[in-house]
Amino acid sequence: MREYLITLLISAALCYLITPLVRSQAIRFGAVAAIRDRDIHSVPTARWGGVAMWASMALTFAIVNHLPLVGKSFGQEAQGIFLASTAIVLLGMADDRYQLDALTKLAGQVFVAGILLIYGIQILWLPINGVITLPPSIGQLVTVLIVLVVINAVNFIDGMDGLAAGIVAIAGISFFAFAYLLAVDYGFSRAGAPSLTTAVLVGICLGFLPHNINPAKIFMGDSGSMLLGLLLSAAAITLTGQVDPNAISAESLGPTLLPLLLPFAVLAIPFLDLLLAVGRRVKAGRSPFAPDNLHLHHRLLSAGNSTNKTAVILYLWTATIAFPVTVLAFAPWWVALITVVVLIGASLGVMGSKNKVAV
Repeated sequence: MREYLITLLISAALCYLITPLVRSQAIRFGAVAAIRDRDIHSVPTARWGGVAMWASMALTFAIVNHLPLVGKSFGQEAQGIFLASTAIVLLGMADDRYQLDALTKLAGQVFVAGILLIYGIQILWLPINGVITLPPSIGQLVTVLIVLVVINAVNFIDGMDGLAAGIVAIAGISFFAFAYLLAVDYGFSRAGAPSLTTAVLVGICLGFLPHNINPAKIFMGDSGSMLLGLLLSAAAITLTGQVDPNAISAESLGPTLLPLLLPFAVLAIPFLDLLLAVGRRVKAGRSPFAPDNLHLHHRLLSAGNSTNKTAVILYLWTATIAFPVTVLAFAPWWVALITVVVLIGASLGVMGSKNKVAV
């Protein structure tokens, strides 16, 4: 655990230090978000925050590769995740600068998912009527779909200062706790791609947040939101490869199901926003990828909440779903229930409080 905490802190510190340098380059090369009707920011703001996240991840990998425990996490899967991350950031950089069309981005995302498949990162089984081992072609298709859905769910919530980074940090904490506790309880190796990926994921989110909270000095852009989605989906998929569901399903159904369900649970709020947005746009006869200003955060802002208060509310909603799901896999149901009650109480307290800062 100590080495993973070191990994998290290194990635956070590097991202905090690198982000201002990337911001200056984004402004220099014109990767700047102009002001549009649906936007919340009031001044043109640099994008390319994902470049700082990627650079921090790369440097962190180079540093922690020499640690005794974490160093064992580096292998074919970690290499595949890094190469896929590099490709998704390049795609995102192009989109942040030149505004690629939706089909081009989708094709690029499929290509990136293909990189994961080349390195053996794919779904091998599904918990249907027990456990079903998937044929390679079906497993590959399911893998691509999971990657696409998670990437675009994160991308959909990146519409307000500090929102996506904070929600993904909460998701990463929950997922790291699950992966680590699963290894402890069932004797799996604690040194694996899921723990390494989520430790770095949380670190880069925390390091980026000080520059991204309202008023944001830089946006993560598609280069950042797609990177975060890729890392979270890759962590989930690699974890399923470490789990032998037949060995543990007799003891507990939760640990068998959760490697696949957890990323959807911890991103329940973004997924809800995604489904509502797609349904709303299709009903209106528009493309499901067409942007609008009716996301959940827009609705909370319209209700009179400040930007920072809206972000905190959505953080708490995310934690209310994510944390109890993880707790439920390893503790009695009443512990998870207490967690839910506490987090709901905190959410209601924040929602009922007055805005102290008008932003």
